[in-house]
Amino acid sequence: MEPALKTVALICVAASCLFTACDSDFILSASTFTVGGTVSGLTGSGLVLQYVSGNVSSSLTISSNGSFVFSPHVANNTAYSVSVATQPVNPSQTCSVSNGSGTLAGADVTTVTVNCAPTTRFAYVANKLSNNISVYMINSAGGLTPIAGSPFVSTGSQPDAVSVGPSGNFLYVANSASNDLSIFSINTGTGLLNPLGTVPTGLAPYGIVVDPTGSYLYVSNYSSNDISAYTINASSGALTEISGSPFPVGVAPTSLKTDPSGQFLYVANYGSRSVSVLQLDSATGALSDAPGSPFAAGVGPISIAIDPTGAFAYVANQSAATISEYSINSSTGALTAVTTPLATQSSPTSLAIAGGSLIVTDVTQANNVGTFAIAGTGVLSFSGMTQTGGSPVGLTVDPSGQFAYVACEGTNNVFIYTVGGGALTPAAPLSVTAGTGPVSIAIN
Repeated sequence: MEPALKTVALICVAASCLFTACDSDFILSASTFTVGGTVSGLTGSGLVLQYVSGNVSSSLTISSNGSFVFSPHVANNTAYSVSVATQPVNPSQTCSVSNGSGTLAGADVTTVTVNCAPTTRFAYVANKLSNNISVYMINSAGGLTPIAGSPFVSTGSQPDAVSVGPSGNFLYVANSASNDLSIFSINTGTGLLNPLGTVPTGLAPYGIVVDPTGSYLYVSNYSSNDISAYTINASSGALTEISGSPFPVGVAPTSLKTDPSGQFLYVANYGSRSVSVLQLDSATGALSDAPGSPFAAGVGPISIAIDPTGAFAYVANQSAATISEYSINSSTGALTAVTTPLATQSSPTSLAIAGGSLIVTDVTQANNVGTFAIAGTGVLSFSGMTQTGGSPVGLTVDPSGQFAYVACEGTNNVFIYTVGGGALTPAAPLSVTAGTGPVSIAIN
C-alpha cells in the first residue's frame, strides 16, 4: 500500500489545483446532499418555498408544476424543513407541504410534495341512489351551502366514490353500476361541474385515490378483484390507462390509499381479509406486489387510513367489529401489527386521520362517529364519540384538518364537525341535505 500512497502524493503535488477541485467535488458528492420534490396543482404565480437546514436558509420561486431542488448542499445527518413562504395569486391558491421535514440520511431528498388548491373550497358528494353529485361551498366555519345548479347529474350509474385532482380543477367519480369513471372539470371560482366524458374501469368500481404527485389515479374494482390505473393529464384532466392495468389484488377490494411519499399503494380486500401492498413505479405509475403482500387483516376490511407521517396504517374490519393497527416499514411498505386488533362495539365503516386522532364512523354503536388518540407507538386509545346520521358510510377531513364531514346514506344528509383536542364538536347547523343515498365526499 505504501508505494500507491506515495504515487498519489506526487500527483497531488504536481496538480494541486486539479486535486483541490476534484477533492471539493468529492466532498460535496460524498458527504453533502440536496433537498427537493414535486409541485402539483399550481395555476397561480408567485409561489415561493422556504428551505431551512441548520444555519443554511434558501428561498426558491416556483413558476410551474414538476420537480424542484434547492441549491444548497447540506451535510449528512442534518435536519431540514421546507415550508411555503409566499402563496400564489392570480388565481389565489393555498399550497401545502407534505414530507417537508426530516433528517438527511446519506442521500438526496426527493420526496417533498407541494400541493396547490383554490383558496375557495367546495365539497362534492356522490349520491348513489339519485345518480347525481351535490356540490357545496365551504365557509370559514366549515359550514356547507349548496351552490346554484346543484345537484349535478352523474354521467354514469350509481356513483360510489368521488375524488378531486390535486389542482382542484377536476372531479373523478367511480360509477359502480356502469363500470366506468366520470370526469368533470371544476370552475374553481364557483364550484360548477362540466362533464368531460367517461373512461372504463373494472367491475363495480368502489374507491378512488390520486397519488401525492397528482400524476396517477387508481380505482379499486370490487367485483373483478383488481386495480385500474391511469395517468392524469394535468392540463385537461384526461385519464390514460397505464400499461399492465388492471393489476390483481385480493378478493373484493374496497378502500385504497397511498403512503405520503407515494411509494406504496395500500388496498383493503373485503373478501379475503387482507391488505395488499403494492409498490408504485414513480416513472410509469405501474404497480407490483411489495414483499410479503398481502398482509392479514380482520373479517371484512372496508376502510384504510395512513397517518400523515407514513409511520402507521389503520384498517376498519366491518364484519369483525375491530380496527387493525400496523406500523409501516418505510423501505418496503410492509405492515407489522403493533398490537392485537382493537375491539369496537359496532361495525366500523370509515376512517380518517386529523390532529393526531383517528376518526371512525359506527365505532361504539350504530350511527355515531368516534375519535381515538394515536400514541407514538401507533396504538389507539378511545377519546370520545358523538351521534351522527343514519348509515354513516362516507367520511373525509378538509385539507386544513379543521373540519370533518360524514355522508349518511340512511338519512340523506351530510353531518359537519370541527376537529380539535382529540374530539369532534358538532357544527351549527349540524347537517345539510344531500341527494338520495350519499356515500362519498371529497373536497377540492
